[in-house]
Amino acid sequence: MALYSSMDKAQLEQEYAKLREAYENYKAEGHSLNMARGKPGAEQLALSVDMLNILTPDSVFKTEDNPDVRNYGGLDGIIEAKRLFGEILEVDPENIFVGGSSSLNMMFDTIACLKEQLWKGQDNLKFLCPAPGYDRHFGVTEYFGFELITVPMTENGPDMDVVEKLVAEDASIKGIWIVPKYSNPQGITCSDETVRRFAALKPAAKDFRIMWDNAYVIHDINDTPDKLLNIFDEVKKTGNEDMVFEFCSFSKVTFPGAGVAALAASKTNLEMIKKRYTFQTIGFDKLNMLRHVQYFKDIDGVRAHMQKHRAVLQPRFEMVLSILGRELSDCGIAKWTNPNGGYFVSVDVMPGTAKRVVALCKEAGVVLTGAGATYPYGKDPEDKNIRIAPTYPPIEELEIAMNIFCVCARLAACEMLNKH
Repeated sequence: MALYSSMDKAQLEQEYAKLREAYENYKAEGHSLNMARGKPGAEQLALSVDMLNILTPDSVFKTEDNPDVRNYGGLDGIIEAKRLFGEILEVDPENIFVGGSSSLNMMFDTIACLKEQLWKGQDNLKFLCPAPGYDRHFGVTEYFGFELITVPMTENGPDMDVVEKLVAEDASIKGIWIVPKYSNPQGITCSDETVRRFAALKPAAKDFRIMWDNAYVIHDINDTPDKLLNIFDEVKKTGNEDMVFEFCSFSKVTFPGAGVAALAASKTNLEMIKKRYTFQTIGFDKLNMLRHVQYFKDIDGVRAHMQKHRAVLQPRFEMVLSILGRELSDCGIAKWTNPNGGYFVSVDVMPGTAKRVVALCKEAGVVLTGAGATYPYGKDPEDKNIRIAPTYPPIEELEIAMNIFCVCARLAACEMLNKH
């Protein structure tokens, strides 16, 4: 296959005709395939079913710090769950707050809390958003009225030259979102230097906060996992302990709708969070916390469970990358990431064609995350980034969906080149 950029008009038209025939054949097959969001597939959900039988009527419902987890109380979670999350995040259990089933919910509540207590009475606030990034992060701060400022991503994480300059010059910038390990969607892990530069930030706003969403901290998919420097170890060295809120959950480990979420923070930040939660709830689902603790027992149990997830996910990622390489490498119209973990593969198609690719895929029965979703306000300035989520479809459907995606990417590129 020749580079599309080297083809003349006649060659492009011939290529387009061939692709259009393949595309119409896919449409005629009547597919209904979904790669829109990073949801665990049925095989993954089945891995944790035995956990539902852990608690029985004869179970002991007491924990070290709670006389009966079936009753009210225990605002910040049972101590055993704090220890388990502390092992995962490598922080002291006393710095852990264990919440409900959703880390996104905890992030939303944290921003609400900061608006009420730390940033109260301040107007025209701004938030930094590394992009491509997680659309729901952007949505939370947009909901609360922040102006969103895009920060470019590099192979080492957010462009820290940009971050450092912006936060040093503008006191209305109150925070930054970041998925530090296996970022959504690119699968990038922050380098040691990037983590250290985060920890050493000197913002003009003394109430600046880093929202460290460590969603994929244990989600490795091969034998060469990325290593992430511990942000809390680093902020202790710089005296910026109050600058970081770290989040994680079991949402993609056990059940997305019934996992357990937690945040890690300094004593000062936890006191602020508890002040809000004291009025918001009497306590979260301690039975579910106990169920998870008894099922996993410790960090080794979590790691063993994640190896089962890897066995399901690794072939999917390998298939996606193989098809992208086979179908798109030689024509020179796309680039993509090759992550060592996480839930996504990020594809940059020919600039100006991402929306067209997504529309073509939809017409052929393949649903993708909307083009632009990985940028603040849904506006990709180059209209090129598309997030591929390989986890949800059965692997045989994933193969079909990826073949259709590649045909659509090539069709859109031919259309674009034929205009010039």
